Amino acid sequence: MLPLSEVAARLGLGPDDLIPFGRDKAKIDRPVLLRGRTRPGKAKLILVSAITPTPAGEGKTTTSIGLSDALAHLGHNVAVVLREPSLGPCFGVKGGGTGGGRSRLQPTDDINLHFNGDFHAITSAHNLLAAAIDNHLHFHSDLDLESRKVSWRRVLDMNDRSLRAATIGLGGDTGGVPRETGFDITAASELMAMLCLADDADDLRRRIDRTLVGFTRTGAPVHAGKIGVTGAMLALLRDALMPNLVQTEHGTPAIVHGGPFANIAHGCNSVIATRAGLQLADWAVTEAGFGFDLGAEKFFDIKCRSAGLDPDAVVLVATLRALKMHGGRPLDRVSEPDPAGVAAGLPNLEKHLESIATFGKTAVVAINRFASDTGEEIAVVEEACRRRGVAVALCEHFRKGAEGAVDLARKVVEATATPSRPFTPLYELGASVPDKLAAIATKMYGADGVNFTGPALKDLREIEKLGYAELPICVAKTQNSLSDDPKLRGRPKDFKITVRGLQISAGAGFLVALTGDIMRMPGLPRVPQAGKIDLVDGTITGLT
Repeated sequence: MLPLSEVAARLGLGPDDLIPFGRDKAKIDRPVLLRGRTRPGKAKLILVSAITPTPAGEGKTTTSIGLSDALAHLGHNVAVVLREPSLGPCFGVKGGGTGGGRSRLQPTDDINLHFNGDFHAITSAHNLLAAAIDNHLHFHSDLDLESRKVSWRRVLDMNDRSLRAATIGLGGDTGGVPRETGFDITAASELMAMLCLADDADDLRRRIDRTLVGFTRTGAPVHAGKIGVTGAMLALLRDALMPNLVQTEHGTPAIVHGGPFANIAHGCNSVIATRAGLQLADWAVTEAGFGFDLGAEKFFDIKCRSAGLDPDAVVLVATLRALKMHGGRPLDRVSEPDPAGVAAGLPNLEKHLESIATFGKTAVVAINRFASDTGEEIAVVEEACRRRGVAVALCEHFRKGAEGAVDLARKVVEATATPSRPFTPLYELGASVPDKLAAIATKMYGADGVNFTGPALKDLREIEKLGYAELPICVAKTQNSLSDDPKLRGRPKDFKITVRGLQISAGAGFLVALTGDIMRMPGLPRVPQAGKIDLVDGTITGLT
């Protein structure tokens, strides 16, 4: 690794602009974020998304890093702006979230595990509010909270299905008020979403204060500001509000901050970090979680809409193994050569390209090459893209680093040579909640419409009564399919999305629509990645 001071200098930052966290990690200090852009011209923002992924993912983070390194290799001033990994996936199915091969962030192990403490701070601040709420219940405060109508749950940065539902307060008279509640994973915390969408500490304070946490015995809403711990929560989040600076293996500056999942939250890094990338570099490369239908839709309709951001182009990551899966091949055989299987899976790629066009953006397809991929299979995808008039690049950054993504970088530069028109949201905020959901389901997923269960209709009536109907929608949906059924691969037809519940995230500023059997607290797989991780002579091994 380069000295971090040298990495910072590439962004015009000096020693006084950083708060070091050890030798190779730092926080970008607050005054830096207030300076505004000092470099000439306007920076360009590139969004990296993907087709519907396999369970292991298709390499969005790896491609974001490879593209950034390649742009730097071509002489451009660039920062890659990414989310922080959660311990849930690190110890669960996917392993680490810092890229792979020669397109990785460094220090990899530190970033994948405790990093600079942001996830811990968010977990602590979230649970402080939960503890204070239960304290109001215990002492029968004048808030007159109804214990059965408290909506603020607790969080933990771990996959632990046993905590999805819990009964607390069972310690007798001194043990609090018995009630049913549960845990979400920290990445699904509304506080995580608030921090990632906030402009600054003052905005985060307003968001916390307006957060709906429950109701009184008479049915009046209770907001977090009335609980009385907003200031203490902000104190815990002081450092977590500052974006983190690290580097790629090639020494490209990496700003890493925030970590909401896209299948159960809005799936984007913080607004603060994205703006920092645009302020300090000429190119900011960022990603949105899972497939375009999830993270990228929320990137546009939630993050860009609220923060005034607008990407200049979209890179869509595709792998031959994912296309073969969508073409009907079993997962344990997607590494076998099969050009016909690749062709059969192309409708999934085509749907995501249509979705990018719906937002009015230019797409560049990045074929993230694996060692088992054959030239004949690659040619199938390249020809399909040429027929659609979409630029396509074969990427080997995993094996070759920056040089393996030079073609992608050049095509991204070409795609942004002509300014793109402002993106078009899928829906107007003044539309009804059912109409907004229908717009997402039909335009992004290819559904015929939306069904609401009885409980969801009850939630809808409450939302309209409380005046939250004009908020944007954050759909909690499986990442394994364009539909809400994870078993439907490819480009499903003749289906509807079923909404089984609606939740108000007033602080984050959106409504969460729960579909399928998606859970806000994931579970570990039968054989978790945690079984492969160890500490050997002071070195962490097994993190992928």
